[in-house]
Amino acid sequence: MEVSILGLGGEGILRTVGREQEADTLINLALDLGINYMESARAYSDSEVYYGLALRERRQQVFLASKSHARDKKGAAAHLEQSLRNMKTDYLDLWMIHDMRTEDDISAVFGPGGALEAFVEAREKGLVKYIGVTGHHDPVIIRKCLEAFDFDTVLVPVNPAEPFYKCFLDEVVPIASVKDTAIMGMKVYMKGQLQAPKRLLLSYALTQPIATAVVGCDNAEQMNENAEAASTFQPLKYKEIQRFGQMIEPYARQLLYYKP
Repeated sequence: MEVSILGLGGEGILRTVGREQEADTLINLALDLGINYMESARAYSDSEVYYGLALRERRQQVFLASKSHARDKKGAAAHLEQSLRNMKTDYLDLWMIHDMRTEDDISAVFGPGGALEAFVEAREKGLVKYIGVTGHHDPVIIRKCLEAFDFDTVLVPVNPAEPFYKCFLDEVVPIASVKDTAIMGMKVYMKGQLQAPKRLLLSYALTQPIATAVVGCDNAEQMNENAEAASTFQPLKYKEIQRFGQMIEPYARQLLYYKP
């Protein structure tokens, strides 16, 4: 599958309730701009519902993804049923195990009666095409997930602060490369914690070995800004990455707001 190097995440305006018109405008604008990777999650308020309402006749233009945070088979199966209903589709292109954090998560998901069983069964039934895993707390946990199962995708944080504190790419890239698992980047802008041009942060992420950078948007202006930056993307040179890292290193830990 080929996806756009910029993906639309389920955060921002999509992680709200009662804002159907704004969400519809954003989703269709993203499609018009050539963005074909779009994702949500059962945990993201009305995000899935917005996609279902907005896509209508455009479902086939989208590589559509969602996530389940359930750790047991029954809970995950129920999440998928609800996701399909909300998104008004017969299948998901990608269904992801959401936010793996601890050894207990691994034991529950991969053990007897765990969520992974629901994911595999859903793929066998044609309800999902691909299976992925996500996490942004502990890269070792994500590496262990990749070792335990042949996931099609992995979604992890990718930004210039990461290399200085438990870097996800360091743990994920070696095994993902061997298993041909597509790496996707999130937390690219670190929720604005770093006062740096978005274009530079997006270029940093896209220079890394990832298939797409998934970014949430608050409005159409941000969508246009992100799309323009992606369309003019040029990989950063090694010296530029080094220089960027040197500037960020003293503040790296405090920038990683999403880690404990």
